[in-house]
Amino acid sequence: MKLVDKVALVTGAGSGIGREICKLFMQEGAKVVATDINAEALQSLAQEMEAAGGALTTVAGNIAERADAENMVETAVRTYGTLDILINNAGIMDDFTTLANTDDALWRQVLGVNLDGPMYTCRKALEIMLPKGQGVIVNVSSVGGLFGGRAGTSYTTSKHALLGLTRSIAYHYALKGIRCNAICPGGVATNIAVRQPDPLGYERLQTTLPATVRMAQPDELARVALFLASDDSSFVNGEILVADGGWTAG
Repeated sequence: MKLVDKVALVTGAGSGIGREICKLFMQEGAKVVATDINAEALQSLAQEMEAAGGALTTVAGNIAERADAENMVETAVRTYGTLDILINNAGIMDDFTTLANTDDALWRQVLGVNLDGPMYTCRKALEIMLPKGQGVIVNVSSVGGLFGGRAGTSYTTSKHALLGLTRSIAYHYALKGIRCNAICPGGVATNIAVRQPDPLGYERLQTTLPATVRMAQPDELARVALFLASDDSSFVNGEILVADGGWTAG
C-alpha cells in the first residue's frame, strides 16, 4: 500500500472524482477526511466505506467560505494529529457562459469555489506541512485551465488561475519538502452540474470535441491523484498533468 499512515484531506468528496479518490486512498492505507458541501453525499460515502470495513471522517462545508475551508484542515489535525496530503478537488461549472452574459454573482460563485477555496485550504495546510518539512498538495484543474474554449469565462479563468497557484506553491516551497502538482482532466463522467448552457459558449465548445476520445471514469482520475500523492512521484513538483484521453493532443 502506498499511503500507509498518511492523513489525506479530499475536497469535493461527495461524488465523482473526489469520492473515488477517498475510496482508493483508504484502500492504500490513508486516513481520510472527506469534505463536501453536500452532507447527504458525505453520509452515503461514509456508509459505503463502513460497509467495506473502513472508516473515514467527514466534514460538510462550503469551501468558498474561509472559515469552512480552514475548518476542513483543522478537522484533519484534530482527528489524526497532522495532515500529509491535500487534494483540492471541489469545483463547479459555469454553464459555458461567455463574458458578455457573465454576471457578478456567477463570477464570484465560480471563482469562490474553484480558486478561493483551494487558496484557503492550501494556505492553512502549509501551516501544518512547513514545520514538519513535508507535504503533498494536488489541485484538480481542467483542460479548461489550458485553453479558452473548453468552458465558460468564469470556469476558464478560475482553472487557469489554479495552475498559477500550483506553480507558485511548488516553486516557493520546493526546498521545504512540499510538493504541489495539478491534474487537468478532460471530459469525466461525473454529476458536475450544467443547467442551461450558454448558446454561444456551448456552440463554440463543439468545435473542440474530437469524435474519437471517450469520457473518463472517475476512478481513472483517482489513480492519477494517487500517483501524485504517493512517493512514486517524489521528484515531480509543479507539474501540470493532463489526463484527457488525447482530447488536446491533436
